Amino acid sequence: MSKVDFGQLLTAMVTPFDLEGQVDYGAAAKLALHLINHGTDTLVICGTTGESPTLTWDEEYKLFQVIKETISGKAKIIAGTGSNSTAEAIAATVKAANLGLDGTLQVTPYYNKPPQDGLYGHFQAIALAAPNLPMILYNVPSRTGCKLEAATVAELAKVTNIVGIKEATGDLDQASCIRSLTPPDFDIYSGDDSLTLPLMAVGAKGVISVASHLAGDRIQQMIQAFTSGNVQTATDIHIQLFPLFKALFYTTNPIPVKMALKIIGLDTGVMRSPLVQTKPNLELEAKLKSIMATLDLIPNLIPDLIPKS
Repeated sequence: MSKVDFGQLLTAMVTPFDLEGQVDYGAAAKLALHLINHGTDTLVICGTTGESPTLTWDEEYKLFQVIKETISGKAKIIAGTGSNSTAEAIAATVKAANLGLDGTLQVTPYYNKPPQDGLYGHFQAIALAAPNLPMILYNVPSRTGCKLEAATVAELAKVTNIVGIKEATGDLDQASCIRSLTPPDFDIYSGDDSLTLPLMAVGAKGVISVASHLAGDRIQQMIQAFTSGNVQTATDIHIQLFPLFKALFYTTNPIPVKMALKIIGLDTGVMRSPLVQTKPNLELEAKLKSIMATLDLIPNLIPDLIPKS
């Protein structure tokens, strides 16, 4: 299988909902265009940031279709089709492959906490079921209760279409170990915006980002500065954006980023239960506004990014 280049800045896109809590496909299309016009190389649809635990498979499939039709090849699309059921993950991934998407993100099975042999078998089975679809593993034990060990990643990297990992353990040693055990063309992406630059220093390619919803151009500048050898510029941008990186996780993701998008005029609607809050979080809103104003991230107007028919 020929190597697919997903770029260095991938955005884990939020899923917009209307006031009734239904998926707002029009707003999703608008957001996708906004992101690829502001630094994003690849869109990751229906990951955790997209509230995938509360989306039905039918909603996810329609989102894939809508985004694919909207961006018309302007960026690549990775489908979040992971599950803690191997059979469900295979079915969803095969559908994504048949739709012509560019890749799949596969989270470690949550709650059932399989051993490393079970993890290997799970990911291998999904990869073999869709052999022409590149797969990125997703290691986020804080969410799943299940850690994919570096040695297991190294074995999975031998499967032809398993091409990378979203490393969200927050552990630089883990990333270093993965880098030492895998071939150079096995892509490591930071799963935490605040660790993008540190992980790139130990061999990561880039980031699957949340903050790129707001500062995609600057994150892309940081990455490009580092890869071109201008480490000081990259560090300066990292330090400038660090308060934003942390603010977006003051409470459960994606609550803060959806609030921040509303602040800049790109409203992605409500959260789906159980991520709803019984009263407005005024403290979080004030913190986000202060940080975003300091970074000059609150424009007077976000233009309509989809021409009216």
